Amino acid sequence: MKQFEPYKNIRKRAVIFGLPISLFALMMVSILASLLVIIFSFRFGIIIGVLVFNAALYVALTRITHNPQLFQTANAFPKIISNKRNSGFNYE
Repeated sequence: MKQFEPYKNIRKRAVIFGLPISLFALMMVSILASLLVIIFSFRFGIIIGVLVFNAALYVALTRITHNPQLFQTANAFPKIISNKRNSGFNYE
């Protein structure tokens, strides 16, 4: 009989195939679009290209999931923290 392990990381984030829900939904939309392309195309090269595109998208999304600093461009904290009201004038 097959034994199943309980998923203990539920507080972290729900994950399907190693992707968060939003990225999994993006992957499913891509797969549905590629199925439409495969159904209505008659060339073998397009079918192989769609399969390669889906595989590359999955690899890219899993890398983004495991390393979210790739797309973080803004600083997390401001340079100066102050209670003064900002008037918009630069005195320097």
